[in-house]
Amino acid sequence: MKFVENISEKEYTAFWEKTPNNHFLQSYEWGQIQAKTRKQIPLYVGLKDEKNNLVAVALLLKRKTPLHMCYFYCPRGFTLDYSNKEIVTEFTKHLKDFIKKERAIYLKIDPPIMYQEIDEEANKIENGVNNYTIFNHLINLGYKHKGFNKLYEGNQPRYTFRTYFKQYKTFEEVESTFSKSFYRPVKRSYNYDLDIYMAEEIKTFHELIKIISSKDNFHEYPYSYYKTVYTEMKQRGHIKVFNAKINPEKLIEKFQKEYDREKKEERKTKLQKDIEYLNSLENKKEHIIASLICTYSKSGAWSLYIGNNDTATTTGTVNRLYYEFLKDAFINKYEYADLFGVVGDPHTKYKNLAGIYEYKRKMGGNYIEFIGEFDLINKPLWYIILPSILKIYRKLKK
Repeated sequence: MKFVENISEKEYTAFWEKTPNNHFLQSYEWGQIQAKTRKQIPLYVGLKDEKNNLVAVALLLKRKTPLHMCYFYCPRGFTLDYSNKEIVTEFTKHLKDFIKKERAIYLKIDPPIMYQEIDEEANKIENGVNNYTIFNHLINLGYKHKGFNKLYEGNQPRYTFRTYFKQYKTFEEVESTFSKSFYRPVKRSYNYDLDIYMAEEIKTFHELIKIISSKDNFHEYPYSYYKTVYTEMKQRGHIKVFNAKINPEKLIEKFQKEYDREKKEERKTKLQKDIEYLNSLENKKEHIIASLICTYSKSGAWSLYIGNNDTATTTGTVNRLYYEFLKDAFINKYEYADLFGVVGDPHTKYKNLAGIYEYKRKMGGNYIEFIGEFDLINKPLWYIILPSILKIYRKLKK
């Protein structure tokens, strides 16, 4: 087999699209995004068989270090059949030569491969499905496993919730897996005549995510980052932005008419509460209250970033957008919808990570544990001291 550098966009994408378990973080576009927003160098490499057909590809993000060295990160890669030991072995052999030639300290991968089946407490299910054979093969090839972390210590979350659609004939069957506490706000959201549509811009999303970041004490990316993500991923339809509009002015008029006709006191009380809330809003004209960015491969759909204000929370709109994302993925025949990351400790006290886990759990997907990060080390001594050197280097740059 032959190792290939600088695979063309067309050839790379064609192979990536047809490979099972492909991930949007291994798309050609993701490499371009990282080059434009984080000054990383994307390299598209692969392996061809004797008939000159690709059997493996990988997006490698090159990060330069002091002393003219570098290291590589292959996000959610490689793109290949991990059960084919021959291909994995051959690709690894060539990659060892490649990172040596590049004077790289190491190459990091974090494949989208399930480690083992787990229950809702993240405990192993006895006699469940596992991929220990793949895990052990990588270890035998010389990859160093970085551990079974439970929180967000790695480059990507090691746990997620996924809904696999193959087992469901209708979306009503998917809905039946939602918890009542998730689905109740979805149903309530229909009372507010929301306009749910696909946006063609990202500016509004950025304004909304700034609200969440200030409330939850995290730093959002700059607008230029989200705009680049949208522009690059839009070229092949690998991104959708779900927006939700509300019109308080019209709703107040509608609810007031219902209130005047209503005979039941319980219903009148609810309507009065809605009227008072909508009247308290500073902006009573039609406006966007929530925006959800989702990314796609040929087989999978991921909910990536969400921005919303308090009105979206009060009206159930946040739940509604996730609902629309799942419904859209089912209708368009994606194999699965992924909520993109939760913790492996459902009861952690760290920040609000347990709350995020609980919220995503209510959407009824499978709790997935990935096999984690592996480093292919080329320079063992530099590998040990690199974290300290980078820490000093970044301080000096500041």
